[in-house]
Amino acid sequence: MEGIDSAAVSRPTTTEGVWTEWETPLGRMRAAAADDGVVFCDFCDSPKFEIHWNRLLRCLSSVRWHKGEHPFLTQISTEMSAYLTGTRRQFDVPLAPPGTPFQQEVWHLLLKIPYGETCSYAALAKRMGHARAVRAVAGANAWNPVLVAIPCHRVVAADGTLGGYSAGLERKAQLLALERKFML
Repeated sequence: MEGIDSAAVSRPTTTEGVWTEWETPLGRMRAAAADDGVVFCDFCDSPKFEIHWNRLLRCLSSVRWHKGEHPFLTQISTEMSAYLTGTRRQFDVPLAPPGTPFQQEVWHLLLKIPYGETCSYAALAKRMGHARAVRAVAGANAWNPVLVAIPCHRVVAADGTLGGYSAGLERKAQLLALERKFML
């Protein structure tokens, strides 16, 4: 999978994981990484932050986590800063989010939505060959553990309204406005 290390999905190849936090123009973020790549990135004040962080800890329960430095964490924070200032449109840091095969398929398709564009949940389900699985696609989208780098903010409702976003609709609108601004 482009951008996502699918081998790291079901079982991490490390027993050590590192996390860190940093400030961005849109709020404080936390990211976590293991040897395979970044497994988590979210805004610390997101409405579902604790739920997503605890899900990660359960999914990767064999990993011992500590706060610290890691090359992937340095890379994602640098790339995130560049993205938020309009000088970067995609992330190159290796991603290894834990998830089911279906979630992985959804997240892989999210990486293909071009910068500054949106796609509906229904269109995403159709692209997957599961046109009737709109709710399942929306659910996988909602469980994306690597916000912004895996651009679930680019998925909107069929009528063009924002739909949902685990980091809050205001932040989703900010991310989409930022991309539109730097598309020029």
